[in-house]
Amino acid sequence: MKLSPTEEELMNHLWKLKKAFMKDLLEEYSDPKPAATTISTLLKRMQDKDFVAYNTKGKSREYYPLVSKENYFSKHMKGLIKNFFNDSPAQFASFFTKKAEFTEAELEELKEIIDGKLNKKK
Repeated sequence: MKLSPTEEELMNHLWKLKKAFMKDLLEEYSDPKPAATTISTLLKRMQDKDFVAYNTKGKSREYYPLVSKENYFSKHMKGLIKNFFNDSPAQFASFFTKKAEFTEAELEELKEIIDGKLNKKK
């Protein structure tokens, strides 16, 4: 299941904080801050999608993510590769490296990462 852009923004704040009360989440936004009711609605939707849960502390709720940022991003990358690059990681890598206009040093760094992954597979 996917988050909307506004849910993703809120989720990024929650991933950063790891656990947060409503007031903590509101503090993460720059001005003009969204209304507390807006954040509450987003949190409820995200709970319904099983992205967020909470513990009750007195009369307040302390929210925490149920999905890691890495897992969320990984699933979206797989979907992107499947839907836009014919399920071909090579086509994705080709597009990515051609369109991003990396420096030679950045390409070398990417090569080292890939070589490291290949060596672990052996």
